[in-house]
Amino acid sequence: MIIDDIIDRLGGADTTARLLNVGTEAVRKWRQTRQIPTRHWPAIIAATGLTLDDFIARPPQETSSAMPDPNTPPDGATAALVLADGSVQWGRGFGAHTIACPVGEVCFNTGLTGYQETLTDPSYAGQIITFTFPHIGNVGVNPEDIEATSIAARGLVVKQDITEPSNWRAAQHLHAWLLAQGTTGLSGVDTRALTARIRDGGAPTGILCFPADGKFDIAALIAQAAAWPGLEGMDLAKDVSCTQPYNWDEAEWAWPTGFARQTAPRLHVVAVDYGAKRNILRCLAAAGFRVTVVPATANAEQILSHKPDGVFLSNGPGDPAATGVYAVPAIQAVLAAGTPIFGICLGHQLLAQALGGRTYKLARGHRGANQPVQDLTTGKVEITSQNHGFAVDAASLPDGVTVTHISLFDGSNEGIACPAKRCFSVQYHPEASPGPTDSHHLFRRFVDLIERPAV
Repeated sequence: MIIDDIIDRLGGADTTARLLNVGTEAVRKWRQTRQIPTRHWPAIIAATGLTLDDFIARPPQETSSAMPDPNTPPDGATAALVLADGSVQWGRGFGAHTIACPVGEVCFNTGLTGYQETLTDPSYAGQIITFTFPHIGNVGVNPEDIEATSIAARGLVVKQDITEPSNWRAAQHLHAWLLAQGTTGLSGVDTRALTARIRDGGAPTGILCFPADGKFDIAALIAQAAAWPGLEGMDLAKDVSCTQPYNWDEAEWAWPTGFARQTAPRLHVVAVDYGAKRNILRCLAAAGFRVTVVPATANAEQILSHKPDGVFLSNGPGDPAATGVYAVPAIQAVLAAGTPIFGICLGHQLLAQALGGRTYKLARGHRGANQPVQDLTTGKVEITSQNHGFAVDAASLPDGVTVTHISLFDGSNEGIACPAKRCFSVQYHPEASPGPTDSHHLFRRFVDLIERPAV
Protein backbone atom coordinates (compact mmCIF):
# COMPACT_ATOMS: atom_id res chain seq x y z
CA MET A 1 0.00 0.00 0.00
CA ILE A 2 1.11 3.59 -0.54
CA ILE A 3 1.64 5.77 2.51
CA ASP A 4 -1.36 7.99 1.73
CA ASP A 5 -3.65 4.94 1.82
CA ILE A 6 -2.34 3.87 5.21
CA ILE A 7 -2.77 7.38 6.67
CA ASP A 8 -6.30 7.58 5.23
CA ARG A 9 -7.16 4.19 6.73
CA LEU A 10 -5.98 5.45 10.12
CA GLY A 11 -8.38 8.39 9.82
CA GLY A 12 -6.19 11.15 8.37
CA ALA A 13 -3.03 12.98 9.36
CA ASP A 14 -4.27 14.41 12.67
CA THR A 15 -5.65 11.06 13.87
CA THR A 16 -2.48 9.28 12.74
CA ALA A 17 -0.33 11.75 14.68
CA ARG A 18 -2.38 11.25 17.86
CA LEU A 19 -2.49 7.47 17.51
CA LEU A 20 1.26 7.13 17.02
CA ASN A 21 2.20 9.96 19.43
CA VAL A 22 4.04 12.02 16.81
CA GLY A 23 3.66 15.53 15.41
CA THR A 24 1.70 16.26 12.25
CA GLU A 25 4.98 17.41 10.69
CA ALA A 26 6.28 13.84 11.04
CA VAL A 27 3.24 12.52 9.21
CA ARG A 28 3.82 15.08 6.46
CA LYS A 29 7.42 13.88 6.10
CA TRP A 30 6.18 10.29 5.79
CA ARG A 31 4.02 11.33 2.86
CA GLN A 32 6.97 13.03 1.22
CA THR A 33 9.52 10.28 1.72
CA ARG A 34 7.00 7.46 1.14
CA GLN A 35 8.25 5.73 4.28
CA ILE A 36 6.92 5.06 7.78
CA PRO A 37 9.55 4.14 10.40
CA THR A 38 9.37 0.46 11.31
CA ARG A 39 8.82 1.18 15.03
CA HIS A 40 5.30 2.37 14.16
CA TRP A 41 4.29 -0.71 12.16
CA PRO A 42 2.92 -2.78 15.09
CA ALA A 43 0.56 0.02 16.18
CA ILE A 44 -0.62 0.56 12.61
CA ILE A 45 -1.20 -3.16 12.07
CA ALA A 46 -3.22 -3.33 15.29
CA ALA A 47 -5.32 -0.31 14.33
CA THR A 48 -5.97 -1.16 10.69
CA GLY A 49 -5.77 -4.94 10.31
CA LEU A 50 -3.04 -4.63 7.71
CA THR A 51 -0.29 -7.25 7.46
CA LEU A 52 3.45 -6.93 7.43
CA ASP A 53 3.50 -7.57 3.70
CA ASP A 54 1.62 -4.33 3.15
CA PHE A 55 4.63 -2.37 4.44
CA ILE A 56 7.37 -4.09 2.47
CA ALA A 57 8.17 -2.60 -0.91
CA ARG A 58 8.51 -5.13 -3.72
CA PRO A 59 11.03 -4.49 -6.49
CA PRO A 60 9.35 -3.67 -9.81
CA GLN A 61 9.48 -6.29 -12.51
CA GLU A 62 12.14 -5.71 -15.07
CA THR A 63 11.01 -4.68 -18.51
CA SER A 64 12.86 -4.74 -21.75
CA SER A 65 12.05 -1.14 -22.65
CA ALA A 66 14.75 1.41 -21.85
CA MET A 67 13.82 3.90 -19.12
CA PRO A 68 14.46 7.60 -19.81
CA ASP A 69 17.33 9.21 -17.92
CA PRO A 70 15.72 11.14 -15.03
CA ASN A 71 18.62 13.61 -15.04
CA THR A 72 17.96 14.71 -18.62
CA PRO A 73 15.58 17.68 -18.71
CA PRO A 74 12.79 17.87 -21.29
CA ASP A 75 13.38 20.00 -24.36
CA GLY A 76 13.58 23.67 -23.42
CA ALA A 77 13.82 23.07 -19.67
CA THR A 78 16.75 24.63 -17.85
CA ALA A 79 15.65 24.37 -14.20
CA ALA A 80 13.55 22.21 -11.91
CA LEU A 81 11.67 22.17 -8.63
CA VAL A 82 12.26 18.76 -7.03
CA LEU A 83 9.94 17.68 -4.22
CA ALA A 84 10.85 15.32 -1.42
CA ASP A 85 8.28 12.79 -2.65
CA GLY A 86 10.30 12.39 -5.86
CA SER A 87 8.13 14.45 -8.20
CA VAL A 88 9.90 16.92 -10.49
CA GLN A 89 8.50 20.14 -11.93
CA TRP A 90 10.60 21.07 -14.96
CA GLY A 91 10.66 24.61 -16.34
CA ARG A 92 12.79 27.53 -17.40
CA GLY A 93 15.09 29.20 -14.91
CA PHE A 94 15.46 32.94 -14.45
CA GLY A 95 17.21 35.12 -11.94
CA ALA A 96 20.38 33.68 -10.44
CA HIS A 97 21.85 30.28 -11.29
CA THR A 98 21.98 28.00 -8.27
CA ILE A 99 25.29 27.02 -6.71
CA ALA A 100 23.96 25.54 -3.48
CA CYS A 101 20.39 24.70 -4.49
CA PRO A 102 17.94 26.32 -2.04
CA VAL A 103 15.68 23.94 -0.14
CA GLY A 104 12.55 25.01 1.70
CA GLU A 105 8.85 24.58 2.27
CA VAL A 106 6.89 25.07 -0.96
CA CYS A 107 3.85 27.27 -0.37
CA PHE A 108 1.45 29.22 -2.57
CA ASN A 109 0.45 32.88 -2.55
CA THR A 110 -2.91 33.93 -3.99
CA GLY A 111 -2.27 37.68 -4.28
CA LEU A 112 -2.91 39.40 -7.61
CA THR A 113 -0.41 42.20 -6.99
CA GLY A 114 2.59 42.99 -4.85
CA TYR A 115 5.07 40.27 -5.78
CA GLN A 116 7.97 42.56 -4.87
CA GLU A 117 6.62 43.18 -1.36
CA THR A 118 5.89 39.46 -1.03
CA LEU A 119 9.40 38.36 -1.99
CA THR A 120 10.99 40.79 0.49
CA ASP A 121 8.62 39.94 3.37
CA PRO A 122 10.90 38.41 6.04
CA SER A 123 8.06 36.06 7.02
CA TYR A 124 8.83 34.06 3.85
CA ALA A 125 12.25 32.99 5.11
CA GLY A 126 12.65 29.25 4.60
CA GLN A 127 9.98 29.09 1.88
CA ILE A 128 9.74 28.74 -1.90
CA ILE A 129 6.75 30.71 -3.17
CA THR A 130 4.39 29.45 -5.86
CA PHE A 131 2.46 32.42 -7.26
CA THR A 132 -1.04 31.44 -8.34
CA PHE A 133 -1.43 34.66 -10.35
CA PRO A 134 0.19 34.00 -13.74
CA HIS A 135 1.47 37.48 -14.65
CA ILE A 136 4.41 37.88 -12.28
CA GLY A 137 7.02 40.46 -13.30
CA ASN A 138 4.84 42.47 -15.64
CA VAL A 139 5.25 45.72 -13.69
CA GLY A 140 8.97 45.29 -12.97
CA VAL A 141 10.49 46.35 -9.67
CA ASN A 142 11.40 49.64 -8.01
CA PRO A 143 13.35 50.73 -4.92
CA GLU A 144 10.23 51.85 -3.00
CA ASP A 145 8.15 48.67 -2.94
CA ILE A 146 10.47 46.56 -0.82
CA GLU A 147 9.78 45.43 2.73
CA ALA A 148 13.37 44.54 3.71
CA THR A 149 16.85 45.13 2.36
CA SER A 150 17.01 41.71 0.71
CA ILE A 151 14.75 38.96 -0.59
CA ALA A 152 13.64 36.65 2.20
CA ALA A 153 12.08 33.84 0.14
CA ARG A 154 14.34 31.03 -1.04
CA GLY A 155 12.95 31.15 -4.57
CA LEU A 156 9.78 31.52 -6.62
CA VAL A 157 7.76 29.44 -9.06
CA VAL A 158 5.56 31.05 -11.74
CA LYS A 159 3.49 29.94 -14.69
CA GLN A 160 4.44 32.34 -17.47
CA ASP A 161 7.83 33.63 -18.56
CA ILE A 162 8.84 37.02 -17.21
CA THR A 163 8.00 39.77 -19.71
CA GLU A 164 9.43 43.25 -20.17
CA PRO A 165 7.98 45.52 -17.46
CA SER A 166 5.20 47.93 -18.36
CA ASN A 167 4.66 50.41 -15.53
CA TRP A 168 5.65 54.03 -15.04
CA ARG A 169 7.24 53.23 -11.66
CA ALA A 170 9.37 50.33 -12.94
CA ALA A 171 13.08 50.91 -12.43
CA GLN A 172 14.36 47.39 -13.16
CA HIS A 173 13.40 44.08 -14.77
CA LEU A 174 12.37 41.39 -12.26
CA HIS A 175 14.96 39.00 -13.73
CA ALA A 176 17.77 41.54 -13.26
CA TRP A 177 16.69 42.27 -9.70
CA LEU A 178 16.57 38.59 -8.79
CA LEU A 179 19.97 38.07 -10.40
CA ALA A 180 21.45 40.89 -8.29
CA GLN A 181 19.82 39.44 -5.18
CA GLY A 182 21.11 35.91 -5.88
CA THR A 183 17.55 34.51 -5.99
CA THR A 184 16.32 31.80 -8.37
CA GLY A 185 13.01 31.67 -10.21
CA LEU A 186 11.32 28.91 -12.20
CA SER A 187 8.76 29.59 -14.96
CA GLY A 188 6.75 27.35 -17.24
CA VAL A 189 5.29 25.30 -14.38
CA ASP A 190 1.65 24.23 -14.10
CA THR A 191 1.10 26.29 -10.97
CA ARG A 192 -2.57 25.29 -10.75
CA ALA A 193 -1.57 21.64 -10.40
CA LEU A 194 1.19 22.47 -7.92
CA THR A 195 -1.21 24.59 -5.86
CA ALA A 196 -3.75 21.75 -5.82
CA ARG A 197 -0.97 19.41 -4.66
CA ILE A 198 -0.17 21.75 -1.76
CA ARG A 199 -3.85 22.31 -0.96
CA ASP A 200 -4.65 18.61 -0.79
CA GLY A 201 -1.44 17.21 0.67
CA GLY A 202 0.02 20.04 2.70
CA ALA A 203 3.09 22.15 1.99
CA PRO A 204 5.87 19.84 0.72
CA THR A 205 9.60 20.29 1.00
CA GLY A 206 11.22 21.18 -2.31
CA ILE A 207 14.52 22.24 -3.79
CA LEU A 208 15.13 24.62 -6.71
CA CYS A 209 17.89 23.79 -9.15
CA PHE A 210 18.99 26.08 -12.00
CA PRO A 211 22.56 24.95 -12.76
CA ALA A 212 24.75 27.05 -15.02
CA ASP A 213 26.11 23.90 -16.68
CA GLY A 214 22.66 22.39 -17.22
CA LYS A 215 23.51 19.19 -15.32
CA PHE A 216 21.10 17.65 -12.81
CA ASP A 217 21.39 14.89 -10.21
CA ILE A 218 17.73 14.28 -9.45
CA ALA A 219 18.33 11.46 -6.96
CA ALA A 220 20.66 13.66 -4.92
CA LEU A 221 18.17 16.54 -5.03
CA ILE A 222 15.35 14.29 -3.81
CA ALA A 223 17.53 13.06 -0.96
CA GLN A 224 18.49 16.62 -0.01
CA ALA A 225 14.85 17.71 0.02
CA ALA A 226 13.79 14.69 2.07
CA ALA A 227 16.53 15.36 4.62
CA TRP A 228 15.41 18.93 5.31
CA PRO A 229 13.77 19.00 8.77
CA GLY A 230 10.92 21.38 7.91
CA LEU A 231 9.78 24.60 9.56
CA GLU A 232 8.26 22.97 12.63
CA GLY A 233 10.69 23.53 15.50
CA MET A 234 12.75 26.04 13.49
CA ASP A 235 13.54 29.52 14.86
CA LEU A 236 14.12 31.85 11.89
CA ALA A 237 13.38 35.19 13.58
CA LYS A 238 17.00 35.59 14.66
CA ASP A 239 18.09 35.24 11.03
CA VAL A 240 15.95 38.12 9.72
CA SER A 241 15.87 40.46 12.73
CA CYS A 242 17.98 43.57 13.11
CA THR A 243 21.05 43.20 15.30
CA GLN A 244 21.06 46.66 16.92
CA PRO A 245 18.29 49.07 17.99
CA TYR A 246 17.47 51.90 15.60
CA ASN A 247 14.94 54.71 15.19
CA TRP A 248 12.35 54.92 12.40
CA ASP A 249 10.42 58.01 11.26
CA GLU A 250 9.39 57.21 7.66
CA ALA A 251 5.59 57.25 7.24
CA GLU A 252 3.24 56.04 4.50
CA TRP A 253 3.67 56.60 0.77
CA ALA A 254 1.36 58.95 -1.11
CA TRP A 255 1.31 60.14 -4.69
CA PRO A 256 3.00 62.32 -5.88
CA THR A 257 5.22 63.19 -2.91
CA GLY A 258 6.35 59.66 -1.94
CA PHE A 259 7.08 58.71 1.66
CA ALA A 260 6.19 61.15 4.42
CA ARG A 261 8.15 61.76 7.63
CA GLN A 262 6.86 61.75 11.19
CA THR A 263 8.19 65.02 12.64
CA ALA A 264 5.78 65.53 15.55
CA PRO A 265 5.11 62.19 17.27
CA ARG A 266 2.72 62.12 20.23
CA LEU A 267 3.62 58.67 21.57
CA HIS A 268 6.63 56.36 21.67
CA VAL A 269 6.48 52.69 20.69
CA VAL A 270 9.16 50.02 20.83
CA ALA A 271 8.77 47.59 17.93
CA VAL A 272 10.30 44.15 18.52
CA ASP A 273 11.67 43.02 15.17
CA TYR A 274 10.98 39.33 14.56
CA GLY A 275 11.11 40.07 10.83
CA ALA A 276 9.28 43.39 10.59
CA LYS A 277 8.10 44.72 7.25
CA ARG A 278 8.91 48.35 6.56
CA ASN A 279 5.31 49.31 5.89
CA ILE A 280 4.36 48.18 9.39
CA LEU A 281 6.84 50.66 10.80
CA ARG A 282 5.51 53.31 8.40
CA CYS A 283 1.96 52.70 9.64
CA LEU A 284 3.10 53.09 13.24
CA ALA A 285 4.83 56.36 12.37
CA ALA A 286 1.76 57.58 10.47
CA ALA A 287 -0.40 56.80 13.53
CA GLY A 288 1.63 59.30 15.56
CA PHE A 289 4.38 57.16 17.03
CA ARG A 290 8.06 57.75 17.48
CA VAL A 291 9.33 54.28 16.63
CA THR A 292 12.31 52.53 18.21
CA VAL A 293 13.08 49.11 16.71
CA VAL A 294 14.87 46.48 18.81
CA PRO A 295 16.15 42.97 17.92
CA ALA A 296 14.04 39.86 18.37
CA THR A 297 16.31 38.72 21.20
CA ALA A 298 15.83 41.90 23.27
CA ASN A 299 14.80 41.09 26.84
CA ALA A 300 12.20 42.99 28.85
CA GLU A 301 14.79 45.17 30.57
CA GLN A 302 16.18 46.28 27.21
CA ILE A 303 12.71 46.90 25.79
CA LEU A 304 11.46 48.86 28.80
CA SER A 305 14.70 50.85 29.10
CA HIS A 306 13.44 52.98 26.19
CA LYS A 307 10.43 53.99 28.35
CA PRO A 308 7.85 53.25 25.66
CA ASP A 309 4.17 54.13 25.82
CA GLY A 310 3.48 50.81 24.07
CA VAL A 311 5.24 47.77 22.63
CA PHE A 312 4.61 46.35 19.18
CA LEU A 313 5.36 42.69 18.32
CA SER A 314 6.10 42.28 14.62
CA ASN A 315 5.56 39.60 12.02
CA GLY A 316 8.27 37.05 11.29
CA PRO A 317 9.08 33.55 10.01
CA GLY A 318 9.47 30.11 11.55
CA ASP A 319 7.86 28.20 14.38
CA PRO A 320 6.49 30.48 17.14
CA ALA A 321 7.15 27.77 19.72
CA ALA A 322 10.86 27.87 18.86
CA THR A 323 11.06 31.67 18.86
CA GLY A 324 9.01 31.75 22.03
CA VAL A 325 11.84 30.17 24.02
CA TYR A 326 13.42 33.62 24.36
CA ALA A 327 10.57 35.90 23.21
CA VAL A 328 7.80 34.74 25.57
CA PRO A 329 9.62 35.57 28.85
CA ALA A 330 10.33 39.08 27.54
CA ILE A 331 6.68 39.59 26.52
CA GLN A 332 5.42 38.29 29.88
CA ALA A 333 7.64 40.76 31.73
CA VAL A 334 6.37 43.64 29.56
CA LEU A 335 2.79 42.58 30.32
CA ALA A 336 3.62 42.47 34.02
CA ALA A 337 4.90 46.04 33.79
CA GLY A 338 1.48 47.13 32.50
CA THR A 339 2.75 48.37 29.14
CA PRO A 340 0.15 48.03 26.33
CA ILE A 341 1.01 45.55 23.56
CA PHE A 342 -0.13 45.14 19.96
CA GLY A 343 1.07 42.12 17.95
CA ILE A 344 0.59 40.86 14.41
CA CYS A 345 1.39 37.56 12.68
CA LEU A 346 4.28 35.93 14.59
CA GLY A 347 3.84 38.64 17.22
CA HIS A 348 0.21 37.52 17.62
CA GLN A 349 1.29 33.91 18.13
CA LEU A 350 3.98 34.88 20.63
CA LEU A 351 1.55 37.05 22.60
CA ALA A 352 -0.89 34.13 22.74
CA GLN A 353 1.88 31.91 24.13
CA ALA A 354 2.83 34.56 26.68
CA LEU A 355 -0.82 34.62 27.84
CA GLY A 356 -0.87 30.83 28.24
CA GLY A 357 -2.01 29.62 24.81
CA ARG A 358 -0.45 27.22 22.33
CA THR A 359 0.25 27.26 18.60
CA TYR A 360 0.22 24.57 15.91
CA LYS A 361 1.25 24.17 12.29
CA LEU A 362 -1.36 24.59 9.58
CA ALA A 363 -1.39 22.08 6.74
CA ARG A 364 -1.11 24.72 4.01
CA GLY A 365 -1.16 28.13 5.68
CA HIS A 366 -2.76 31.40 4.59
CA ARG A 367 -0.82 33.50 2.10
CA GLY A 368 -2.22 36.22 -0.09
CA ALA A 369 -3.95 39.59 -0.09
CA ASN A 370 -7.52 38.31 -0.35
CA GLN A 371 -8.16 36.49 2.93
CA PRO A 372 -11.60 37.08 4.57
CA VAL A 373 -11.62 37.58 8.34
CA GLN A 374 -14.56 38.35 10.61
CA ASP A 375 -14.17 40.74 13.52
CA LEU A 376 -16.34 39.11 16.18
CA THR A 377 -16.52 42.32 18.20
CA THR A 378 -18.29 44.20 15.39
CA GLY A 379 -19.53 41.43 13.08
CA LYS A 380 -17.80 43.08 10.15
CA VAL A 381 -15.81 41.15 7.55
CA GLU A 382 -12.46 42.50 6.41
CA ILE A 383 -10.41 41.35 3.43
CA THR A 384 -6.89 40.98 4.75
CA SER A 385 -3.31 40.35 3.71
CA GLN A 386 -1.81 37.24 5.32
CA ASN A 387 1.36 35.18 5.37
CA HIS A 388 1.56 32.48 8.02
CA GLY A 389 1.94 28.73 8.34
CA PHE A 390 1.21 28.44 12.07
CA ALA A 391 -1.87 29.42 14.08
CA VAL A 392 -3.04 29.95 17.64
CA ASP A 393 -5.05 27.11 19.17
CA ALA A 394 -8.14 29.00 20.35
CA ALA A 395 -9.14 26.14 22.67
CA SER A 396 -5.87 26.54 24.59
CA LEU A 397 -6.46 30.19 25.53
CA PRO A 398 -7.09 30.75 29.24
CA ASP A 399 -9.95 32.66 30.85
CA GLY A 400 -9.62 36.38 30.33
CA VAL A 401 -8.28 36.05 26.79
CA THR A 402 -10.97 36.62 24.19
CA VAL A 403 -11.05 35.44 20.58
CA THR A 404 -11.76 38.59 18.54
CA HIS A 405 -11.27 37.45 14.91
CA ILE A 406 -11.68 34.24 12.92
CA SER A 407 -10.77 33.14 9.41
CA LEU A 408 -13.76 32.65 7.14
CA PHE A 409 -11.74 30.14 5.11
CA ASP A 410 -11.15 27.53 7.80
CA GLY A 411 -12.36 28.99 11.10
CA SER A 412 -8.86 29.28 12.55
CA ASN A 413 -7.98 31.99 15.04
CA GLU A 414 -7.16 35.42 13.61
CA GLY A 415 -7.15 37.65 16.68
CA ILE A 416 -7.21 37.82 20.48
CA ALA A 417 -7.50 40.43 23.21
CA CYS A 418 -6.86 40.52 26.93
CA PRO A 419 -8.31 43.77 28.33
CA ALA A 420 -7.00 43.12 31.84
CA LYS A 421 -3.44 43.12 30.53
CA ARG A 422 -4.01 45.87 27.93
CA CYS A 423 -3.03 43.87 24.88
CA PHE A 424 -4.45 42.61 21.62
CA SER A 425 -3.16 41.01 18.44
CA VAL A 426 -4.20 39.78 15.00
CA GLN A 427 -2.87 37.01 12.80
CA TYR A 428 -2.99 39.00 9.56
CA HIS A 429 -1.10 42.05 8.23
CA PRO A 430 -3.07 45.28 8.76
CA GLU A 431 -0.32 47.34 7.11
CA ALA A 432 -1.57 45.92 3.77
CA SER A 433 1.66 45.74 1.83
CA PRO A 434 0.57 44.27 -0.45
CA GLY A 435 -3.17 44.15 0.05
CA PRO A 436 -6.35 46.05 0.94
CA THR A 437 -6.42 48.68 3.65
CA ASP A 438 -9.53 47.35 5.46
CA SER A 439 -7.57 46.82 8.68
CA HIS A 440 -5.55 50.04 8.92
CA HIS A 441 -7.86 51.06 11.79
CA LEU A 442 -6.02 48.64 14.10
CA PHE A 443 -3.11 51.06 14.41
CA ARG A 444 -5.59 53.65 15.66
CA ARG A 445 -6.97 51.04 18.06
CA PHE A 446 -3.45 50.67 19.48
CA VAL A 447 -3.25 54.42 20.02
CA ASP A 448 -6.64 54.37 21.79
CA LEU A 449 -5.50 51.48 24.00
CA ILE A 450 -2.43 53.44 25.10
CA GLU A 451 -4.32 56.69 25.71
CA ARG A 452 -7.13 54.96 27.61
CA PRO A 453 -6.45 55.10 31.38
CA ALA A 454 -5.46 51.78 32.91
CA VAL A 455 -8.20 50.24 35.06
